[in-house]
Amino acid sequence: MDNLTALVSCFARAYHHKTAKVRVFDDTAAERLLGEDYARIAQSMADGAGFFFPELNISPEEGLRKIVDRQLAPSVLGRSAFCEELLRKYDFGQYVIFAAGYDTFSVIKSAGEIPVFELDLPEMLADKRKRLDKCGLESGAVFVPCDLSEDAWCDKLLRAGYRTDKTAFASLLGISYYLEKTDFTKLLRTISGVMREGSVLCLDYPAGDGGREAETNRALAHGAGETMKASYGAGEMKTLLRGCGFEMLESLDADGMTEHYFCAHNAAEPEHEMHAPAGVSYAAAIKLR
Repeated sequence: MDNLTALVSCFARAYHHKTAKVRVFDDTAAERLLGEDYARIAQSMADGAGFFFPELNISPEEGLRKIVDRQLAPSVLGRSAFCEELLRKYDFGQYVIFAAGYDTFSVIKSAGEIPVFELDLPEMLADKRKRLDKCGLESGAVFVPCDLSEDAWCDKLLRAGYRTDKTAFASLLGISYYLEKTDFTKLLRTISGVMREGSVLCLDYPAGDGGREAETNRALAHGAGETMKASYGAGEMKTLLRGCGFEMLESLDADGMTEHYFCAHNAAEPEHEMHAPAGVSYAAAIKLR
């Protein structure tokens, strides 16, 4: 198992924890979960600094820091901070993480604090379980191996203990990019069908060209065998959510994300300034009747 996108996201969180003085989002378990892969990914990224910054003549170490701070970490850290702030803001009976990857919420938080269901491909969750066992970490989450492109994921979630009579918080972060609009709409409608009124959905979505950072991320996704397939206007996303039974609660663009989540870090470490990626928007939506 070598899920490059999930591994690189985990690495970005781990590297930020190790190097930042003021953290945008603090993941204390990511490095342990990566194990030997942490050094391997760091070396690979440092060696590839020329791809990210061909115009700069810098050392591999400097190149690695710039790659993480400018390219890899902002999206991962920003959406993680956005998601967990929403979790603290609203009261939910359960938490569902779609395409969970190497998310560590249930490792860092106390087991049983809130029921957590992690959905991802069987091989992804099997690798995560193996890594948890190897590094001695424990997760309080219920793993739900499934393919979100197939209808069976919903039944598997229900059999795993998900309660349709309780409000839920659901994270769809990092998913909309890789689905055609028709497939993403179908997923939203299915999720809506199992969420009780008052439940909240958290998601991010590509909202424009995004410039150089977006182009680099598209290249990385292509290298991992994935393709970014869709883009949405703010009004389009609001209409799509409403058609699937949700009403927009909150929305932030790149400037809003940078001001809210990166300001303290940038003030403390201006030499390592970070900005939320251009061309990406973040939203929370509440389930209606």
